[in-house]
Amino acid sequence: MERALLLSVHPRFATAILAGSKTVEVRRQRVAVPPGTPVVLYATAPTMALVGMARVAAVQVGTPREVWSTSRSRTGITRREYDEYMSGATQASGLTLEEPVAFEEPVPLSALRSAGAFHPPQSYRYLQGEALRQMATASPAAGTALLSVMSAPALA
Repeated sequence: MERALLLSVHPRFATAILAGSKTVEVRRQRVAVPPGTPVVLYATAPTMALVGMARVAAVQVGTPREVWSTSRSRTGITRREYDEYMSGATQASGLTLEEPVAFEEPVPLSALRSAGAFHPPQSYRYLQGEALRQMATASPAAGTALLSVMSAPALA
């Protein structure tokens, strides 16, 4: 399937992912993407902008306990934060991210909405080529990087 992943993350985690200190992003549900899938990072409030990209190296799906036990040192969060986030979840995904690239300039939500209908996801959503093209037109600074996603193996 040809797609990229748009991930909403707190600004603190977006910064850590782009710095390479957080290499596993956890989600409360199964995320079905193959290795190599491009990931576009949307930093939530107060940043409210696309801030960079990365690539999925691997996805681990399991119980919250299994995902924590294999990824804890790479999640960038404490056990307490993890347990609070996973409270009530029966399944978890740990997305191992690689090749993080920060955009020269973040693409603000207002620019994304000016370029077309854009709604940041609550957690994540899949992107097809047209959605990426729309995001690329919102910012010349990030546009080249976003357009390069479309030539990635997962979208080719």
